[in-house]
Parts: sequence; C-alpha cells; structure tokens
Amino acid sequence: MTTERVEEKVRETLNAVALDRVRAPGNLVEQVVRRRSRRRFSQAAGAAVAVAAISVGAVFGFGGGGTGHDRPVRPAASPATPPEGWEPWRSSSPGASERGCLVDGSALYCGGSQYDAAKIDANTGKRLWTVKVNREGDGIDHPFAVRDGVVYAYRNHTAQNAPGGDYAGGTDLMAVDADTGDLLWKVEMPQDDRTAQAAMLIDGAVLANTPSVRTMSALDPLTGKEKWRHTWDKGTVCQRAVLGGVPYLACLPDVEKPDATDVFRLDPATGGATKVATLPGGQQLMGTTGSRLVLIAAQSAGGKDLRLTTVSGSGRRVSRPYQPVGATATSEVIGDRLISVSWQGKASAYSLTTGKTLWTRPVGVKLPSQETMPSLPSPVVSAGQGVVYFFSPTGDLSGLDLGTGEQVWRDHVDMGKERPAFGGSPQLLLYEDALVARNGSTVVSLLPRVGG
Repeated sequence: MTTERVEEKVRETLNAVALDRVRAPGNLVEQVVRRRSRRRFSQAAGAAVAVAAISVGAVFGFGGGGTGHDRPVRPAASPATPPEGWEPWRSSSPGASERGCLVDGSALYCGGSQYDAAKIDANTGKRLWTVKVNREGDGIDHPFAVRDGVVYAYRNHTAQNAPGGDYAGGTDLMAVDADTGDLLWKVEMPQDDRTAQAAMLIDGAVLANTPSVRTMSALDPLTGKEKWRHTWDKGTVCQRAVLGGVPYLACLPDVEKPDATDVFRLDPATGGATKVATLPGGQQLMGTTGSRLVLIAAQSAGGKDLRLTTVSGSGRRVSRPYQPVGATATSEVIGDRLISVSWQGKASAYSLTTGKTLWTRPVGVKLPSQETMPSLPSPVVSAGQGVVYFFSPTGDLSGLDLGTGEQVWRDHVDMGKERPAFGGSPQLLLYEDALVARNGSTVVSLLPRVGG
C-alpha cells in the first residue's frame, strides 16, 4: 500500500471512527495527515498501525443501534461543589485557546493561533501569561503535560523559509516555567508528529520521539538533556504508553497484516527493554486503565468480531470480545470503562474488568453531522459525583449516571458561530466539579447543578 493510499484510507476511516490515545477521537484525522504534508503517516506510525486502525475502524463503522430507552431524570449520588474561588465565566479571545487546553490545578494551559502556550486562571478565565508562536500556530496541538512547575508543549522549530522558498519549519518540544511562562529549554523533533505518541511524562524524565523516528529518548525535565535512548529495528513500528510512570511499547512489523504485536516495558532509569507479552495480530493501543494497557484488534478483515485485550505490567493479559453499539463517534478509556458514543446518538459503558456492556442510553446531546469535520468531544467523568458528561459542538451538554446511564442533568451554552474544525476539535474538560467547554476560541466554565 502506497503512502498516499494509506493517507487516503486513514482519512476515510477515521473521519467516521474514534479510537483513543493515538489521540483524541475526531482529532485523529488531521493528526495523522498533518497540514502541508510536513510528515507522512508511514514515518510516524507505519503501515502496520495504519492498517490496524483501518481494520478496526471498518468494524467500528458498522453495527446495529443501541438498546437504551428513555428514563425519567433522577438526582446523581453526589451534588456538584464549586471549586474555591471559582465563578462562572466565559472567554472569547482569539489566538489563545483554539488549538486546545489542558487542566492542571487551578489553571488551564492552552494553545492557539497566536500563542503556543497560554496560562489561564480556571477560576476566572483571566489570561496570566503567553508564549508567542514561532511564525504560525494553526496546528492541532496544545500543551500536553504539567509537572513540578514545568509546562511541556510544542512549537515550530524555525520561522524561516527553506532555501527553495517553501516553509518547512519542523517541530520543537519545549519546556516552559509554569509560573512565569519563560522558556526553559527546547529539543528538535525529527518530524511534525505532535500527537500523544510523540512525548509523554515518565518517572524522572520526558519520553520523547527524538532524535530519530525510531527512537524514544528520556530527557531531563529541567534541562532537556538526554538521559538514555531506546531504538527499535527498521521495519518495526512501536506505539507508546505509560503505566505508573513506567513506559511501554507495543511493537509490530510494519506490514499490512502483522502476525503479532510485542509489548515491552522500558526501565524508566536506564531504558532497558523487557518483553512482557506477545499478542496475536496487529493490535491498536487504545489507552490505559489503572496498571493495564488497553489494546484492540479485529479478528478478521471486515468482520464484526473485535477483541479488547488488557495487559498488566507483569504481562498478565485478559482478552474479551467487544461489540460497539453502532458506528463510533467518540470513545474514551476512563478508569475501568470504555465510554463510547455512536453516531446513532447512543452512549454506552463497557466494563474492562467484566467484559460486559453495563448500559446503553441516549447520549442527550445533538451530534454533529457524520459527513463534516467537527467531532464529538471525548466525554469526561466525575468519579466523586458518579456522572459522565458529554458535550456537543452545538453547545448541548448532558450528564449521565455512571452506574445506570440515566440522564441526571442537561444544559445548553452559547458557543457562538459555528467554525471549521481545523486547528483543534472541541473539548470538554473537568476542573474539580466545574465543567470547561471549548469550541474554537470560545471557552465557557459552568457548574452542572446535579444532585442538589
């Protein structure tokens, strides 16, 4: 399969399919096929992962509707409590947040067309500091982690055109002081992959896909200096995840129909690799739950027999069948559950422990058209309230009881004029019990009045 055909098939499939942790559902299309073709999917992920995503996506894209029925709204188990010092707020300041945001403590760390990083007070919506973009800021990335007073994000490597006149700026991983916004260090990446696979926090380091496309390096979080690196063989592609501060790789041959996927644990101090499991076929990494990786694979091309497999750090694995409730609009591994929403408007909760679908209910928000780029944001869960929240780009909000799927809250917020999805898909975030809904540069924070 040619690189161009891989890109074409990934676009077709992932426009209608949402898988977790190769990055957020709906964002995946432009993350896989990035603007200006500054990188190729075959470089970042390999044909094997592309085909695995396509195979699983073909199954996710078909199936019957849900079986849920409308039920009376009843109170949630625990009422929502506003964070200390918080008041409802709304911000519509272009340039600071349309690429997305991250919540940490009482702050939002966002990215936009004018700023690669912007710190916003989560209590008031006030902008505290900004880091200007290096030429352009129209990607799909935003700050991805905060730890020990340091914010980690991406920026363009250069603002200069190449000798031939075309712009090929490249990507830097950067570290910024969380209090001041001062740049602490930057490291050049080998490609423009800015997905969750490109860099992540591990114990004592930042694990980054640098200096080559087949290498993960542990960088000192305060200086950016390399501590160790791990390189895999040519003809192999490795997906990445972190369990309890320890990095793991799910590696498979870079071919259309891989026979097996090997799971490796890397020592966070030395980078030493230990194989912990071998799984059949081409597995797609979906996320993590507690101390386990979550992977999915189609058992036959074009079939409906998906299998979800969890793998612990010791290599213990449990594999169970999984049947999506219709073509998937969004899905997220949250705690012990896979929460998904079908394009038919049904939300469902699947237990990763028992292998059973716990409930299927109407999601309670208006879904965007399946033919358009705007995606349904990933759901968020308030474990204290026992509620899973959903948000539509149209401004609809819904809260379902995490145990039963019954709707316990609904609301609507004005998100302004509809906008194209490029530059960052809509988001729903949780700041303690307060919700933060973002679409483009419009950000609204509100308290869901449930249970009280």
